[in-house]
Amino acid sequence: MFKKHSRKNFYQTKLIAIKIHAKTPGSFYCGCKIIWKQKKGIPILSSCGYKIRKNYNRATRIEWEHVVPAWQFGHNKKCWKQGGRKKCMKDKMYTYIESDLHNIQPAIGEINGDRSNFMYSELNNSISKYGQCQVKIDFKKKLIEPPKRARGPIARTYFYMHQKYNIVLSKNQKRLFEIWDRTFPVTFWECKREQLIFSVQGNHNYYVYKKCFNSK
Repeated sequence: MFKKHSRKNFYQTKLIAIKIHAKTPGSFYCGCKIIWKQKKGIPILSSCGYKIRKNYNRATRIEWEHVVPAWQFGHNKKCWKQGGRKKCMKDKMYTYIESDLHNIQPAIGEINGDRSNFMYSELNNSISKYGQCQVKIDFKKKLIEPPKRARGPIARTYFYMHQKYNIVLSKNQKRLFEIWDRTFPVTFWECKREQLIFSVQGNHNYYVYKKCFNSK
């Protein structure tokens, strides 16, 4: 269907991701319909009741969100310490992980920016500031509570990244993601997306693939 993904850089990855997500049911966190115009994705905010919190420019475009943030697999590297993400562009292992299609999702840019490298959690008292999109972010504690629609995919992505790249999971994170994995089963789109990624990248996220296969 698509050419094999050599994973040389993140720009190339984003172009392939656009083709894979051409028929996505909506933006990752909020479920907004997306209009794709060549290399750009435009979220239809009214389709999901999204309310812009602060950043109009980023709220009106789709960005590629790393479920496991780049900081988490890059901050210990020498290149990162010398200048962050931009300094790691020539680090082959970093770019290899950064370009893993299993770990990127189309998100409203404002959410991507607000999330930063915050860890996923469940928040008791925080109120969503994005209209009907039930994303909750505690900027002081640097935590984000995703909507229910994203929790299962997040858990299965973290398990995959932990197994493949030794991404560290705390006991609390592991416990939370195990609950999310059980509570929010794979969807038709999650299975289809996994198959499309396998067709170009050549490896499965078995935490998704096995559940899709067993559900047939």
